[in-house]
Amino acid sequence: MHPLLRTIRRLGPSASSDGRCLLLLLPVAPLSSKASAAPPPEYEMPSVTWGVIQGRKERLVSRVLAIDFLRSAGVSDQAGELEAVELPSSLEVLQERLDFLLRLGLSTDDLSAYPLLLACSLRKNAIPVLSYLEKLGVTRARLAAFVRAYPACLHASVAVDLSPVVKSLRGLDVDRQDIPRVLERFPEVLGLKPDGTISTSVAYLVGIVGVAPRDIGPMVTHFPFFLGMRVGTTIKPLCEYIASLGLPMRILARILEKRPYILGYDLEETVKPNVEALLSFGVRKEMLPLVIAQYPSILGLPLKAKLAAQQYFFNLKLQIDPDGFARAIEKLPQLVSLHQNIILKPVEFLRGRGISNEDVARMIVRCPQILLLRNELMKNSLYFFKSEMKRPISELLDYPEYFTYSLESRIKPRYMRVATKGIRCSLDWFLNCSDQRFEERMRGDFIEGDAPGPSFTMGGKLQMPGSQLVSDDDNEESDDEVLYRRTVML
Repeated sequence: MHPLLRTIRRLGPSASSDGRCLLLLLPVAPLSSKASAAPPPEYEMPSVTWGVIQGRKERLVSRVLAIDFLRSAGVSDQAGELEAVELPSSLEVLQERLDFLLRLGLSTDDLSAYPLLLACSLRKNAIPVLSYLEKLGVTRARLAAFVRAYPACLHASVAVDLSPVVKSLRGLDVDRQDIPRVLERFPEVLGLKPDGTISTSVAYLVGIVGVAPRDIGPMVTHFPFFLGMRVGTTIKPLCEYIASLGLPMRILARILEKRPYILGYDLEETVKPNVEALLSFGVRKEMLPLVIAQYPSILGLPLKAKLAAQQYFFNLKLQIDPDGFARAIEKLPQLVSLHQNIILKPVEFLRGRGISNEDVARMIVRCPQILLLRNELMKNSLYFFKSEMKRPISELLDYPEYFTYSLESRIKPRYMRVATKGIRCSLDWFLNCSDQRFEERMRGDFIEGDAPGPSFTMGGKLQMPGSQLVSDDDNEESDDEVLYRRTVML
């Protein structure tokens, strides 16, 4: 008889109930070739997690009891996800997991939406992952929201899954203090492979589009979702389509560096219909690159409805026909998001100074930027024009861009230089040029004619009433979502 069997028999009946377990836990050499070919025993390899060895029948009974217990606690498993995972055989252990997740801030509805959370070991999964997230800077008060947004994180290994992703983010120049912000905005990033989707997306933007590597970190901070986008199906088609409209790829790169959220616009559902809407409302195809460069967010707006509403308003209140409206949109595409009561303020100011409705409409079509100006600034500039410059109002009607220049830093000093030299020139001649060019003109022996050029330029940035603009995405960063400043020319 085998020595191990003699030992069990010597222990007597008290050991008979545990004999099978002991045989499973200790290595036993096969007694013969016939024995080795026998079918596997009823009990499979026990799990050392619970310290309880169960057979098939016992496991079925335990699972039924566990499901009934969770159902009584308010957790449902309608999809049957728990059928394919191992649940603790002890209801006390299951109660401990349930209490822990509820104390974390999750609800029974959250657990019903993802019941696999109850299959996570607290010691091996939940506690190490949550402790790691807290160490990274995710506050305890926000852990519940984090798990609710990406519950699969509790199945991950800190060393194998989470830590490499965080190291990859740091390698992309994401500041350490911005890591929790990135994770909270896009918790699914923890499920990505650093050498897979993340590296492919970054490589395309840097190598093909031309995004500066130093700007990848800020892009990730403001819009981390592009790290999970497929290059072949999402990023590349969008970039190539925008470039096909005539926008140089290097300009697109500069736009993406400041507004990476554009990568999230759906090409077929949003971008292409918006381009078609611009064309259908009279915007010329050759002007599309300038429109996009000035206001990239126009590609993601519900544009057709906005254009229709603004065109009707311009025709009804400002007496500007559809063609004039299209020309104004080409020069200032932000008009589609400007509140109508803000538009009326400078219009009423000009009309109140005796300028006819027809002349006001012509001024707006030529220089729609005047619709963004505050009445106080326009009042001061008009007073100086009448009292000091003493020029006919017709010059102002022909060059409404005058209102967009700073009175103190450009209009006054340049006019004084021109008046001192006794030069008689147009407003365009001494205002619409750089400081260097103006000095050259002051040193010249003759006055050159006005050179043809853009219909509107200016010597600085134009302040826009950002708080009065319609914004369709209030969750984006202020520099990205709010139309606060713009530069008219590229």
